[in-house]
Amino acid sequence: MPGFKEQEFNGALFVGRGETRFSTSVSLVTESKKVVHENMVPNIRSFGPIASDGSYYEIRISSDDRVLHQARLDALQATIDHPESWSAEEVAAATAELPVLQKQYDTIQAQKQDIVVRYARVNDEELVGSVTALDDGTTIYLDASAPFAEPSTYAVAGSGSLAGITRGLADGDQTAHFRVDADQAADGARSYATLKDMMNAMGGKSAADGTAAAALHYELDAGDTLTFTARMGDEALPPARRTPEEVTELLERARTRIDKVSVSGSGPLGDMIDAMRDAMALNANYDEKFNRSFVMWGLGGGGDDIFKGWDSAWDAITAAHLDPALALDHIRDFYDQGGPRYDQLHAGPMHAYAAWRVYQRTGDRSILELVYPVMTAYIARMPEFDVNGDGLLESPWVADRPGGRGNHLGLDDSPQFFGYKQIPRDGGTDTRDHTDLTDVPLNSYYGLFAHVLGRMADELGRPADAKQYADLHAELAEQMDARLWNDERGLYLNRYLDGRWEHTSTPTVFYPLFGGLASPAHAQRLVDEHLENPDEFGGAHALPSVARNDPAFCSSGDHHPEAEHFIYFQEHMEEDACEEWKGAVWPPMNATVYDGLKRYGFDAEAARLADKSTRLWQSSYEELGWFPEYWDAEPGQLINGAATDTAWRTYSWSNLMPLMTSTELFSDDAWGDVNGFRFGTLGLPGRNAVHDVPWRGQTYSVVADASSTRLSRDGQVLFTASGGRVVVRDFVLTSTGATFEVTADQKVTITVHPEAAPARRVAVPAGTTKVRL
Repeated sequence: MPGFKEQEFNGALFVGRGETRFSTSVSLVTESKKVVHENMVPNIRSFGPIASDGSYYEIRISSDDRVLHQARLDALQATIDHPESWSAEEVAAATAELPVLQKQYDTIQAQKQDIVVRYARVNDEELVGSVTALDDGTTIYLDASAPFAEPSTYAVAGSGSLAGITRGLADGDQTAHFRVDADQAADGARSYATLKDMMNAMGGKSAADGTAAAALHYELDAGDTLTFTARMGDEALPPARRTPEEVTELLERARTRIDKVSVSGSGPLGDMIDAMRDAMALNANYDEKFNRSFVMWGLGGGGDDIFKGWDSAWDAITAAHLDPALALDHIRDFYDQGGPRYDQLHAGPMHAYAAWRVYQRTGDRSILELVYPVMTAYIARMPEFDVNGDGLLESPWVADRPGGRGNHLGLDDSPQFFGYKQIPRDGGTDTRDHTDLTDVPLNSYYGLFAHVLGRMADELGRPADAKQYADLHAELAEQMDARLWNDERGLYLNRYLDGRWEHTSTPTVFYPLFGGLASPAHAQRLVDEHLENPDEFGGAHALPSVARNDPAFCSSGDHHPEAEHFIYFQEHMEEDACEEWKGAVWPPMNATVYDGLKRYGFDAEAARLADKSTRLWQSSYEELGWFPEYWDAEPGQLINGAATDTAWRTYSWSNLMPLMTSTELFSDDAWGDVNGFRFGTLGLPGRNAVHDVPWRGQTYSVVADASSTRLSRDGQVLFTASGGRVVVRDFVLTSTGATFEVTADQKVTITVHPEAAPARRVAVPAGTTKVRL
């Protein structure tokens, strides 16, 4: 595995029989004795390629944690340059502080040191690694220690070697040995009483000797590379004899292998598929309590356990696209740890949706058998939030400041919930009071829940359940259009029980598409009038979490129109007014709208949203080496406090943005044939490709541009379309033909290559056509 807890991902975890566990890691120590070992997220300079199964790992680590970053200095300069936009006190403070911080920044940059750390797994008991210094006078440590503070012993085993021994956590009779051998003698070596003692010694502080950890000390100059071998076994291990050349060859072979066996891409947007794969693998983690892998929602700030909210549902969906085994482990770990939370009422619907999509991707029925009984109990509780008995749900009450009232859907400070009124609760399982606000996004999730559970019931042979959920979904669709469609504005809007509208416009106006509750006519009007309107949800930085022309957009702070990149900025190191759900662009919100567009067949619009989303993710990934929790909706505006925190720089659901490009090209389809899949695009710019996408034990590749689309399986071409763009749904290949639905932007010629029959060809017109060959 790449790491054993979110802070220490510069290391590698070894897990053997009986849950015997060891770790080895690399630390960078600066001239001022700062130790870069734990809480390393700010020190990521770049990363990748990385394999989610731990077979290869590469990361560049810098002593510059970018807490004091250029954007902070630029903000102070903007205050000085535009005194008309700030108070005299703020201008005076900026004038005094800028030279002090500038001097600190210059010193940090002058003393900055970077290293590149690489690992490659040779087999289940051995890996090789290297550390390359990019600057002269670089101090590094190569250590061996116990993961999760487990009992084990370590010692220096030679001038460039460390050795350890431990017993199994699951089987106490199982003993394992560990050894790390570097290719050169260390400049120093020592073993320590505790991990903290080892960290103290690295930082030049006093430390006690002992057997809890051991480390080798090296001084490297620019271009120097230290290689090493780390192994575990049932018996004491002899020294490894690999040369630096052999280690480098193994590393290069593993690095090259990733693109051949993992999802990869190419093209203007397809290039980001590789980066998404690496970013997702960076967040892969190991749950020592249940002995399986999962995806950590945010490095450095997320704790060591899987997150119980909607974040982890999106992680399962992304993982399924890249590594189905990781997705299955992730879901099982989630339910081992208690399943979805109920205080956030979309957690149940989203985790049901994730499980359904992972089932489609893998065909693993055990996932449905695990999830279904939990989710049927969850949805059975939700009618307690129907205050007036009309079938629609009202928002639960939050007594604190209005900024917390959207938390029941993870929309912490969404202004659409600021005006509701408290209604005392009378019975039910929840402790919160009711409100008078009938909730569009909550009911959209409720509809999604009913649809997904109905499909699960069908697969599990429960026809009565399937009918019950189909009836619920139909009732919700009827009520959504009757009560929550505002025909004057052409939007689905929250509404108070007395009939008044809650007029705040956010992307949740599109959520009825995701839930399958919008009528076709209303869906068309939503998309035509609002989705790409630059005054509302359009523009390069989309989708803002409040419409740009809504009074609540970026309403938290002052407006500084003369300071272009700080137009809504408050003060340095504070959140700007576009933070949170008052205007920021959020990956799960974009992904929800995208999936709704695909559900209703708005393929060209979905492709354009995928394009914008991927480019926004690309901007921070390429410029900063980050994949953050969210982005500012103003072009050129900076993410402020969130981008200098820890978890928020490497947030797993961020990968939903480039995932849209990948799923444009090839995807499961939650709304389609359970045995079919979707591929092709009506709008990604240029020629894009995705390769080696896993689907039920085989791998698929798609290459698409404005005039052609090609689908291959395990290297064999299955489908081609020429003459225009296509989106193909419910594609099921038989030994002699295929069935599918195709939407084309103009007349195209399609050729299908069955396994046991000659190629079959058909021409289809622009529009949507059902095909059987």
